[in-house]
Formats: sequence, C-alpha cells, structure tokens
Amino acid sequence: MALRRVWTWTRRGVALVLVALLTLLVVRAWDTQRGPPLEVWHTYIPEELAVEALDRANWDDYLAHEAGIFRDLVAEVSQKLDADDQVPFNRYFTASPIYPGGFAVDWNRSYTLDPEGEPQGAVVLLHGLTDSPYSLRHVAQTYQAEGFAVVAIRLPGHGTVPAGLLKVKWPEWTAAARLAVREAVGRAGPDKPLHIVGFSNGGAIALKYAMDAVDRDDLRQADQLVLVSPMVGITAFARFAGIAGWPAVFPRWAKAAWIAIIPEFNPFKYNSFPVNGARQSHQVTMALQADLRRHEEAGRLGVLPPVLTFQSVVDFTVSTHAVVNTLHARLPAGRSEIVLFDANRSTKFGPLLRADPETVLTRLLPPAPRSFTTTILTNLGPDRLEVVARISEAGSTVETTTEPLGLFYPPDVFSLSHVAVPFPVTDSLYGLRPEPEDEFGVSLGAMATRGERGILVVSIDALLRMASNPFFDFMMAKISSVIRAEGV
Repeated sequence: MALRRVWTWTRRGVALVLVALLTLLVVRAWDTQRGPPLEVWHTYIPEELAVEALDRANWDDYLAHEAGIFRDLVAEVSQKLDADDQVPFNRYFTASPIYPGGFAVDWNRSYTLDPEGEPQGAVVLLHGLTDSPYSLRHVAQTYQAEGFAVVAIRLPGHGTVPAGLLKVKWPEWTAAARLAVREAVGRAGPDKPLHIVGFSNGGAIALKYAMDAVDRDDLRQADQLVLVSPMVGITAFARFAGIAGWPAVFPRWAKAAWIAIIPEFNPFKYNSFPVNGARQSHQVTMALQADLRRHEEAGRLGVLPPVLTFQSVVDFTVSTHAVVNTLHARLPAGRSEIVLFDANRSTKFGPLLRADPETVLTRLLPPAPRSFTTTILTNLGPDRLEVVARISEAGSTVETTTEPLGLFYPPDVFSLSHVAVPFPVTDSLYGLRPEPEDEFGVSLGAMATRGERGILVVSIDALLRMASNPFFDFMMAKISSVIRAEGV
C-alpha cells in the first residue's frame, strides 16, 4: 500500500512537471511572435571549419577559409537585403558608414601583428561571445610594442552574422585556440614566452586551453594567462537557455531560437543573441569548472601558468564572485593576482546604488590572508573622484594604499561594466572621448540619449552601459610589468 501511494505521488509529480514545462514552451512560443521579424542575417549560417579540420589546419588554411566566409557574406546577406534594410545604420548594407568592409581594417577578421625586430615572445588573443577580434586590439598593440608577436583569431561563429552562433559548438572555439597557439609558437619560436589573453568567453577558452595542456603533452602550455572579465561563472538563465529554444524546431516558431532580435548597428559585435550562444557559453564554463575540481583533487593546479585577472566589481554578464572564489581562491598561493575595478564611491551616487560598495567588496572577497594578490582601484574618498590602488599581497593581512594614480572616475559614471574593461576612453567605437570619432562611422560609447520611454529599439540600459575603461592605462602598465618581469 505504501509503495502504491509513493508511485501515485511520483506520477502526479512527473505530470505536474510536464504540464509546467509544456505551459512554459507554449508561452515562450507565443511570446516570440510579438517581436520583430527575422532578417537574412538571422537565417543565413556561414560554414565554419569543424573541430577535426581546425586541428589539421594551419594559419594560412584558416585565413583562406575565413576569406571565403566573408565573400559568401556579401553574396548571401549584403546583396539580398530588402529595401527597408538598406539604411545607414545597418552593418550589412555595403553603402553604410558602419559597413566593416569599407574600413581601412575590418577588425572582424583574424589578424597578426609583428614587432620590430626578432620577437621576444608571442601572445594569443581570444575575444568574447558575440564579439570579434576588435575587442582586444588595444591589448594587442601593447604586446606588439613590448616585442611580442600577436595572433588574434576570430573564433568560429563570430564576426560575420548573428546566425553564425545558431549551430556553433564550444569545442570549435577551443580547437581554434589550439590553432592560434600553434601559429603563435611558430612565429616566436618554441623557447620564447607564450601568453594567452582572453576576454569574457575568451577568458574561459584561455583557461580551458591551459587545463587541457595539463593533460596533453602535445599542447604547449602558456607561460602567463591574462584574463579580462573572464566567464568563469555566468547567470543561472544560461543553464536553461536550451529549453527556451525548443519551440524553434518548428519553422513557425523559429524566433524562439533567439533571446534578442535587434537591428545590427555595431560593426564589430552582434546585437542579436541566439539561445545557443548562451547555451554554449554555459557548457564551456561547466567544463572549465569540472577541470578545476579535477586538477585540484589531483594536486595539479600548481602546474598551471600564473594568472592575472582584470574584473569590474559590478558585472551583469559574469559572476565576479565566481572569478574570485571559483578560480583565484583555488589556485596555489602566490600564483595569481586579481585587479578589481570598484564602483564610484562618490556621494553623488550613494542614494542611487543598490548596495554600499564596501559591503559588496566584503561579501565578494574572502578574509585576509588570501592565497592571491588583490588590487582594488577605488576612489580616494567619498567626495573625491581621484583613484588609488588598495593592495593586499598574497599571504598578507596588511593592506597598503598607493599614492593617487593620477586617474579619475568620470563624474557622471557610477561603475565600469563587463564590456568596458578592455577599451580605453579614447577608443573610436566605445570610448567616452573617441579619437577619432568617425573611424568606424559611429561612436557608440559617446552617445548621450535623451527622450521618451518605449521609442528606441534597444533598451536605455544597453545605451547607458559603460563601454570603456578610465583605468585602461593602469591595466596596460600592469600587463607590461608582467611581460618585463620575465626578462623579455
């Protein structure tokens, strides 16, 4: 009798879950019909190299295939635009001022930079999700100036059309990273230092490469990882993003495959975002965290390269807590450093902030002594915008404060953001003070939008999000000091 009751309640529970799931899918399918229609850049999927082909390819092979993708993009997208889509702020309209093919350099494509003279080392740059190689171009120039050969690869599914992310799988990104490392080592030589820099999702790929290199003798291990807003942990929604896309198996509800369908007015980053992009980024973080646990249990984290991370305390995209506690707190003592960009502590913003910045930091950081060095860039005081660095060395309970750095929080900026960290305020596309303003036909970071609610096709939050880093020079100086500490 007891078993029968258990079975009855089990069946009822399963039925309840199925009804809830079916209701969710119906609501999701209905909701997607209210948005804008899919355009050609949402339906045409470029043909990228598969993992096996990437592992066989060399750099020239990859560039040749990439060139074919961009030729097809003109034929299958730009030349098939409806009249309504042939407007100045459509990146796929060839007569648009933001058309990437019309720039002196199309930063959507993979590129290399060579230093003057013999390379003193090599660096691989891995950009973020929905992004392009443009996002790390300023970091690339710093490495080039320091004598490093630079290899910046366009990860599969990126730099072309948002539909490129509809079917991509994260192992293709890790295979592309392996290809880029092979090219970088070939350019500098096998005995020269190798750095890998990863931004956002590229940070997860950089870490995954380093984890794989612990297991595989055929992979050259990096000598230094530099992570910028790394995707070590992301929001819970991504875990269930695949379910949200289920209705898209039926052509009528194809829009269910998309989290956001937005006009494409950014020449180097997708505005539209498919469900699969969130799903793949979640899967790579899960694989990365599994590797961290496995190597920690085996006592092998000590063979990983040193890790230097730059992270905004306020980050809507990735979990700053995961960056600190899932990654840095687990690495061997003295092998890593995290630089945190604090919120603006000016009293001007105090009443508007959801939480006191000091409380946020207290909850974020484990108590000293810590196994990693912590550097916090923060206001000199509540009534001052000038910035100092609060430094806690690994293993120390003492925090030192530097003299003012000569850097200032802009008075109208309350925090950095996930996307802001790798760009100086002078970046032509994202900077608060773009130089020059017309390099890419638009300066998104300097736009000051005013008007009524509900009129724009994008949210006010998206336009107000901080897109550049007032403390970028500090970040580049920090990277340069790491390079020079190796004797390069």
